[in-house]
Amino acid sequence: MLILRLVIVLATLLLVINGGMYIFTRNRRYLEFARQTLRFVVLLLLVFALLFILERYVLAGWKVLV
Repeated sequence: MLILRLVIVLATLLLVINGGMYIFTRNRRYLEFARQTLRFVVLLLLVFALLFILERYVLAGWKVLV
């Protein structure tokens, strides 16, 4: 969970910095980088959620059967 919190904090900080850089420079590459970062973080959170579900339900169910 500590790693997940660290990823969320760093991603939020990165998105805020990119938004600020876009406001100051009006360079669209900062928005593109923010969009890519957001996509990556959402994908990473989905992977963590699937692993959590796998651990919680599938492996716990497997212990009941064995």
